[in-house]
Amino acid sequence: MAITPLDWTDAAACRNSEGALFYPADSAERKEDRLERELVAKRICASCGVREECLDAALARHESYGIWGGLNEFERRGLLRT
Repeated sequence: MAITPLDWTDAAACRNSEGALFYPADSAERKEDRLERELVAKRICASCGVREECLDAALARHESYGIWGGLNEFERRGLLRT
């Protein structure tokens, strides 16, 4: 597996955000809470100057959890299938 350089992380809009926005608090998270949390995280991603690099890194590493590049794990899996 290739290692993806993470130099772009220094410029990420989420760098000083609460990590819990981008990852589920626990496996028992209610659907409504997950959707609201993801919406807030995706708003941060939408204004990020390194969003593409973030998404590329997540796809390259097959990240299984969290919001990366503005997409959740299910949305990223959909990209990998195409």
